[in-house]
Amino acid sequence: MTRGRIRARLRLSHLYTFACTRPEATEEGPHSIEGPGYSRIVHCNQPLMHKKKPFKYRSNYISTTKYNFFTFLPKALYEQFHRVANLYFLAAAIVSVTPLSPFSAVSMIAPLVFVVGLSMAKEALEDWRRFMQDIKVNSRKVKFHKEEGVFDYKSWKKLQVGDVVKVEKDQFFPADLLLLSSSYEDGICYVETMNLDGETNLKVKRALEVTLPLDEDASFKNFTGKIKCEDPNPSLYTFIGNFEYDHEIYALDPSQILLRDSKLRNTAFVYGVVIFTGHDSKVMQNATKSPSKRSRIERKMDYIIYVLFSLLLVISLVSSIGFAVKTKFDMPDWWYLQPQNTDDYYDPRKPVLSGVTHLITALMLYGYLIPISLYVSIEVVKVLQATFINQDIQMYDEETGNPAQARTSNLNEELGQVDTILSDKTGTLTCNQMDFLKCSIAGTAYGMSSSEVELAAAQQMASDLEDQDVERSTDFRQKGKQQEIELETVVISEDEMVHKSPIKGFSFEDSRVMEGNWLNEPNADVIMLFFRILAICHTAVPELNEETGSYTYESESPDEAAFLVAAREFGFEFCKRTQSSVFVREREFKLLNMLEFTSKRKRMTVIVRDEDGQILVLCKGADSIIFDRLSKNGRLYEEDTTRHLNEYGEAGLRTLALAYKRLGESEYSAWNNEFQEAKTTIGPDRDLMLENIAEMMERDLILVGATAVEDKLQKGVPQCIDKLAQAGLKIWVLTGDKVETAINIGYACSLLRQGMKQICITEISSDAKEVVKENILLQMTNASQMIKLEREPHAAFALIIDGKTLAYALEDDVKQQFLVLAVQCASVICCRVSPKQKALVTRLVKEGTGKTTLAIGDGANDVGMIKEADIGVGISGVEGMQAVMASDFSIAQFRFLERLLVVHGHWCYKRIAQMVCYFFYKNIAFGLTLFYFEAFAGFSGQSIYDDWYMLLFNVLLTSLPVISLGVFEQDVSSEVCLQFPAVYQQGPKNLFFDWYKILGWMGNGLYSSLIIFFLNIIIFYDQAFREEGQTASMPALGTTMFTCIIWALNCQIAFTMSHFTWIQHLFIWGSIATWYLFLFVYGRLSPSISGNAYQILVEALAPAPIYWLATLLVTIACNLPYLAHISYQRCFHPLDHHIIQEIKYYKKDVEDQRMWTRERSRARERTMIGFSARVDAKIRQLKGKLQRKQPSSEIHSPARSS
Repeated sequence: MTRGRIRARLRLSHLYTFACTRPEATEEGPHSIEGPGYSRIVHCNQPLMHKKKPFKYRSNYISTTKYNFFTFLPKALYEQFHRVANLYFLAAAIVSVTPLSPFSAVSMIAPLVFVVGLSMAKEALEDWRRFMQDIKVNSRKVKFHKEEGVFDYKSWKKLQVGDVVKVEKDQFFPADLLLLSSSYEDGICYVETMNLDGETNLKVKRALEVTLPLDEDASFKNFTGKIKCEDPNPSLYTFIGNFEYDHEIYALDPSQILLRDSKLRNTAFVYGVVIFTGHDSKVMQNATKSPSKRSRIERKMDYIIYVLFSLLLVISLVSSIGFAVKTKFDMPDWWYLQPQNTDDYYDPRKPVLSGVTHLITALMLYGYLIPISLYVSIEVVKVLQATFINQDIQMYDEETGNPAQARTSNLNEELGQVDTILSDKTGTLTCNQMDFLKCSIAGTAYGMSSSEVELAAAQQMASDLEDQDVERSTDFRQKGKQQEIELETVVISEDEMVHKSPIKGFSFEDSRVMEGNWLNEPNADVIMLFFRILAICHTAVPELNEETGSYTYESESPDEAAFLVAAREFGFEFCKRTQSSVFVREREFKLLNMLEFTSKRKRMTVIVRDEDGQILVLCKGADSIIFDRLSKNGRLYEEDTTRHLNEYGEAGLRTLALAYKRLGESEYSAWNNEFQEAKTTIGPDRDLMLENIAEMMERDLILVGATAVEDKLQKGVPQCIDKLAQAGLKIWVLTGDKVETAINIGYACSLLRQGMKQICITEISSDAKEVVKENILLQMTNASQMIKLEREPHAAFALIIDGKTLAYALEDDVKQQFLVLAVQCASVICCRVSPKQKALVTRLVKEGTGKTTLAIGDGANDVGMIKEADIGVGISGVEGMQAVMASDFSIAQFRFLERLLVVHGHWCYKRIAQMVCYFFYKNIAFGLTLFYFEAFAGFSGQSIYDDWYMLLFNVLLTSLPVISLGVFEQDVSSEVCLQFPAVYQQGPKNLFFDWYKILGWMGNGLYSSLIIFFLNIIIFYDQAFREEGQTASMPALGTTMFTCIIWALNCQIAFTMSHFTWIQHLFIWGSIATWYLFLFVYGRLSPSISGNAYQILVEALAPAPIYWLATLLVTIACNLPYLAHISYQRCFHPLDHHIIQEIKYYKKDVEDQRMWTRERSRARERTMIGFSARVDAKIRQLKGKLQRKQPSSEIHSPARSS
């Protein structure tokens, strides 16, 4: 864009009225800036002054990593030794270098180093990715004033406070800047703040009039000035400061501040001076530190370790006391041990010392109760689970080429325990694109296209009526005929599903008004006025697309863009705007005044003069606001329009009413004089005066019609939210958007629906903070009371709160009451919230409810809540990678969250829970047999098992089956998970890792250890073992017991699994085969290596039938209680997945489709939100309409069936 074209653009600042008028020093005067919080002084264009105190401020370098070069080792080690088991093995490794250790030092130190080293390496890799992203950001280039009016490039990280920078179109601002001038004469610029507040609508910023001449590089040669302003703070929407320039002081406000990470749009360049750098900038002030996240299962594992350690301590104490007693009373009689020549550890004269030293030995000997291999196995399993998530083709986005990515594998199982989802709106739920779908003009409804809600309702109705036909008529079932349904404009056909308008923002279809056919309609003059209001009543700026020759529009809201596209398609193309005119198809409308839209006014009005000299007041706004301002003779179409608006609302569309009136010259002149006088008034009543005068103009209007636009959600968002709601998840929306926009999105994605009672908590206007807080508390109390007194069982409530009110609600003495109210509501929408507030709300929900939270967003403004939540999910969309870099998981579209949670989350939770429980079971079953033998062997510290047996137990013989359980187990398939979303609730309810389940597995391990040891002792005690009549030796008994352990544990995991592949079979039965192979090879080695196990399988065990019979008997006895328990549970107290497994096993889902459908409908959590709840309401309405047609349908039925 050339400079000449930019100069020709309008002075947009002349269009704004209320809060957007240009600040001038002569009007407002400088701010009074004194005291704490306002100490920052910036010397403009003099960065060298900021290299020494007291003006030395932070550099512009930023870091988002958890570690740095110096802190990695201590912090990472601290993280690893948060794990109680690691602390125990660290102590054991230290003791292993002393004579008290029953094992070699290497066997204790090596596993610990491997486990801790592996985990630290994974942490380092994840943080390295964050570090590389920081380097990328810090190395961006920007133009800065070097000297003598010359600008040069330097990296962002080298910028200093006071530097003058030149930012060009589509570049990000490198720091918080004071806008000095722009490529526009007015000094205005357009800014996109997507990374700050999530909004894609452009914001208008404007420079002080005094700095407008600074619009060329050379003009900064001698430029100096001084800024005194507030200290760094996280408030995005406020700024207080004074600018001293040319011996005058000018007040500064947020409209002159360009914030870091926002983007310059539709403006060739701007000049600005750096105020806040690096971590002092507002976006970084809103950032939160990267927390160290651990899953609930991992945290609970620590408590299980405490239990096992307590058990270890108890049996070690028993062992040491027993050893001390034996040492004192029995050892003097054991002459073959030469007690008179022993050391202090075995001295009968010092039994207490012997007992204490044996305690340390016992703690290490029974250390198999504490499974260090559990952490290694879990790390391996989680990495493989993350690989499956990354490679899931169902979560691959073909448009962007982005797959799902598990950026950390620590939280896989946490995905299956989510209770509350906190979601950003723009870019996460929506595309922020509106489609003009329907309209009502002069009481006539136009537009044949169907909204997503209407399409879903019609499809569901067709399915329901088909089922009714099947029940009524056998002939229908045999012939496969379906009753044809036509629901007014809701027509489901292949043509409609395939044929979509290629025009962005325009999905309207109605031949009555397209192609100029509106001229043939009865109220053509009203239709023309309707289209003109669309084309004139807005603040948008047209941009000519030179390639296509058509205009595109940059607007402050997507609604306006959709209206302008619609007007263009109807033949009323808005093509040009000047300081005082709007041009529609070369017809000029003089723009006299503009009364802008605000959340309080809920309407926008323009006053124009057409080419005939007629003055028109054109107004659009919320229907309730417009209808209240209609004249008596302006209500001709009110009844019909109201009916259409209700229908549009039920269809999930956003609506606005359009009205107008004609003005006489004298009437306008009188009003304009008052309006101009109010504009120039100085004082606190200025805004109120302007509002009252605007109210005078916006009276006695004549209704023209209404618009209905569909907020284009991202693909699959309503279905995803519906499925998540059916899975029992709560969904909160945290957005920087205005209240109205957020509410409309709530309707679009079915978080809100018709009939839902909205609780709006708002801040009253008062200077006294305590008064405001008391009022907010009162509103919350009244709302809670209203919910308690509600008698309607199907009543649903939605809580809506804005950022200013939320600031009070998050204070310590209020936040608990706010949380109590929020959790009673079906949906919660927080509007106009800052990034810091998003993080604080997330923290409140996480800590207040004690349940798992998941935050999802796509922009830098979502980083705080993503880090704060138990699980952070970033969307790898178009707004950079800040959210993704801060996240634990990334997906390309919100709809993939359904599969990530309901499928992978459910699988990972159940896999890890069963895996951990089994791990403790097998270690207890194995470890306690060592203790039992100690009691038989005089607490001597002798192990019944060969050292190689014990080394291979966790490493080879039982590790692979448990890893296969953690990686491949599926209680139900992915399709069934999505069809039966209530199965997901097994995770949030923690059915597989509560203390009942954990203690049950521990009890099973205790039982198995007793059976394995004592049944073998009973079988082999005083029993001939060989043909020659010898009894079993200790190696033979130990090897037999170990064989029973291998069989019992591997059969137990086989019974635990629901889903088998060849890999599970290979690992389970292969582990058993490996044991026999090892025993054979180990026994063939030299006796100097194999020791007492020399030829033990070939010569001693294999020829003895009692060895094989004992193995069979012990294996059956160990697994009988589990089989009895699971049989009883499946018969009398089945879980959801048990029923589904039985249905699938007997193929009832294929043979009896109606039963399968019925079970699916039952497998949903009762919810007040989601597409299904909304469709049900629509179905009730449509069924009422069909009842009137039912008699005629019944008359024709015999004819169709014959």
